[in-house]
Amino acid sequence: MMLATKPDATALRKHSGYANWRPAITGVTVLALVGVDNLVLPCLMGGLVLPTGAVEDGQSPQHAAQLVLSGMPGDLPIQRRVAVDEEHTRRRKIISHLVVTAPLTVEEAQCLVYRDPRADTDVLRTTEAVSLLTEPARARALLGLQALAINAMVYNHNGAIEHLESVPAP
Repeated sequence: MMLATKPDATALRKHSGYANWRPAITGVTVLALVGVDNLVLPCLMGGLVLPTGAVEDGQSPQHAAQLVLSGMPGDLPIQRRVAVDEEHTRRRKIISHLVVTAPLTVEEAQCLVYRDPRADTDVLRTTEAVSLLTEPARARALLGLQALAINAMVYNHNGAIEHLESVPAP
């Protein structure tokens, strides 16, 4: 009589894709608009960064965005999600959501606090802010702003736009 044995975990990993045994890393990036031509960007260790954070299991990207930038009375007014990036690295899949806020006033923007206490938040003109970002962050910000302008949702897979869909007007 033969006993059924459990398959060896190492053997399973060798024969299956990483997505089957290693969970994806999921994050959110917030484009906080101020008026019609300004953005809120954290200044961290001398450089400007896009405000980002993790999306925990069972959490929506919109809820995770509330934890990235806080300090406003009430919730951060998330307008909508404008892009989803999916990248396959050697060992993990990385999924990143890009959400845009409804336009904030300067007073509301000055109340915002980034999740990393070492950072100060600055309100900069969009053209200046985008020019000061690193190349990958600049491309991400421009993609989000363009998707917002044309009222679209962009799905980006490994750096190439895979799908573009129209979003109903609010």
